[in-house]
Amino acid sequence: MIRCIAIDDESLALELIEDNIKKVPFLELVKTCRNAMEALEIMGERTIDLIFLDIQMPDITGIQLLKSLPHRPLVIFTTAFSNYAKEGYDLDVIDYLLKPYSFERFIKAVNKVREYLDLREIAQTQGSPKENQVLPQYLFVRADYKLVKINFNEILYIEGLKDYVKIYTGDRPIITQMSMKALEEKLPANDFLRVHRSYIVAFNKIEFIQKNMLTIGKKEIPISEHYHDQLYKRINYEKPSE
Repeated sequence: MIRCIAIDDESLALELIEDNIKKVPFLELVKTCRNAMEALEIMGERTIDLIFLDIQMPDITGIQLLKSLPHRPLVIFTTAFSNYAKEGYDLDVIDYLLKPYSFERFIKAVNKVREYLDLREIAQTQGSPKENQVLPQYLFVRADYKLVKINFNEILYIEGLKDYVKIYTGDRPIITQMSMKALEEKLPANDFLRVHRSYIVAFNKIEFIQKNMLTIGKKEIPISEHYHDQLYKRINYEKPSE
């Protein structure tokens, strides 16, 4: 069961969420809350997996509440205002329900939550790789309010953009909120190589290396001095003198 709370200062909105939750077998409504302080009290007493969160509320807004939480449950924004979509993306909420929304749209949102929790549980139970264990050849990232599967062999290179990374594949770039370090740890070390503070490349996709640049397709990627030795050691070639 996915334990949830709903936070909204409008009674009708809470009644709708409560009614929707009762129709979904894998959801358990712990409490409906009229304000952020009431919700904080509940979260201090119970483990909550999912928050249905209104944004514009008196005293403390939904965004202010979310930013204040040291350990955030999954969040679905429920709001009548469409101009908070970027904040939702930045705060890594799992979906954004724009009032008035249908039960069909509600189901789509909570199914994303169930899928995300199922994948997280699988990752946790797998633990450290064991001898002869076949490791997955893909990863899932959060993008556009959904989990996107990316096969390692489709990745050309990855570009870091402050708090985001842009993963380039043969189709289109996928942008997700993640640090380069966190993503690098998820990639198989034999297949990927960090060549710059802002770039990770798929080793078998490199076509040319020339001084402080390498080429993948039509993209020229800088090689920083810090990673020069590591690259030339990897290709078993003596680094050329300046």
